[in-house]
Amino acid sequence: MKTVELQKASKSLANYTTELNSGNLLITSDGEPVAALVSVRGMDRESIALSVSPEFAEIILHARSEIEKGDVFSLKAVKEELLEGSGSASSHRRRSVSKRSSKTSKRTK
Repeated sequence: MKTVELQKASKSLANYTTELNSGNLLITSDGEPVAALVSVRGMDRESIALSVSPEFAEIILHARSEIEKGDVFSLKAVKEELLEGSGSASSHRRRSVSKRSSKTSKRTK
């Protein structure tokens, strides 16, 4: 990764961007990192937004710790739970719709 001291940065932002290619440029002040110019070629806006989101980084760290602990679900278990849930949810929806239609038909008579 290239580094440039802020006080010595003499090129325009456009010139630094052109030189990036697929690398990154770390900008420092008194030797401490203060900013970075990062190539995002080939990335969509959503990926870029997620890559700099502290909330998303926290979610990823939490998920990785769960994996390390073995606190995971198999694909089979997830499918079974979703299928169980969808069966009861769809029957609940059918009951709600049929109750509404009977109320509506009573009002229209």
